[in-house]
Amino acid sequence: MASLDVADGVSDSGAFQAAGDPNADVRGSFPVDPVASEISISTDIKDAEKETAKNEEEAGQTLKSVFIFSGVVVALIGAIFAVSKKLRET
Repeated sequence: MASLDVADGVSDSGAFQAAGDPNADVRGSFPVDPVASEISISTDIKDAEKETAKNEEEAGQTLKSVFIFSGVVVALIGAIFAVSKKLRET
């Protein structure tokens, strides 16, 4: 067991040691409930699927925005060329 500094109750490893804790070695080794574990895993999977669907939707919206912006730019450039051609003819 690491030495305990009496002044602040913190061991050399930085972990707090309660005075007279009989289960200091057992801490953190709890049995896992399989039903709760399955519920947690299924919830995590559902959250991941929702996030993936949201990201795909955002990607589709971004791609749509890029195409619309590109179309507007091409239309403006075409209009500029048409006006400059008309000005050169006159």
